[in-house]
Amino acid sequence: MKRTFDLVFAVIFLFILFIPMLIIAILIKATSPGSVLFWSERVGQNNMIFRMPKFRTMRIETPNVATHLLENPGLYQTRIGSILRKLSLDEIPQLLSILKEDMSFVGPRPALYNQADLIELRTQVGVHKILPGVTGWAQINGRDEISIPEKVRYDEYYLHNQSGLFDMKIVLVTILKVFKMQGISH
Repeated sequence: MKRTFDLVFAVIFLFILFIPMLIIAILIKATSPGSVLFWSERVGQNNMIFRMPKFRTMRIETPNVATHLLENPGLYQTRIGSILRKLSLDEIPQLLSILKEDMSFVGPRPALYNQADLIELRTQVGVHKILPGVTGWAQINGRDEISIPEKVRYDEYYLHNQSGLFDMKIVLVTILKVFKMQGISH
C-alpha cells in the first residue's frame, strides 16, 4: 500500500510541479555555473548507496560534506540557493528517487555516504532496513537542530510505529513546517 501511495503521488506531484521545476532549473542555470541538479551519494535501504538528486543550491567548489560541517555554509550558497533551501524547493527532484524506489515520501532522511556515525547508530537499531524518506519523524522533530543520537531515536520510533496514519501525520506536519520555515538552520 505504501509503495502504491508513493508512486501515485510522486507522479501527481511531478506533473503539478513541472512548470515550477522548469523555472527553478532556468534560475539555477542563469545565476551560477554548473549543473542544475546535484547528485548526492546517500545511504539507502540496507545501507546500499544510491544517488539522490536535489536542485543545486551550493557552488560547484563546495566541499562534499554535510552542510552543518561547513565553517560558513552561507559563503558556498548560490544566489538563489538560500531561498530554495528555506522553502525546501531543492528537495523536489527527490520525487525521481521515489519513482526509482530508492526512497519513500516518509522514512528516515538518507544519510550522506560519509556520515559513518549516523549510519552505524541506525544499523545498530535496525533503521537501515527501511526505505529512507523525503521527510520523516526526525525531520519534523528538529531537522537540523537535533543531535545524531536524537535523530536515530526518532528514526527508531518511526521504524517500530510505521502506519499509513502516522505517515499522513508526518506529511501534514512537514507541509506546515515548510510553510513556517521551521527547523532549517542553513
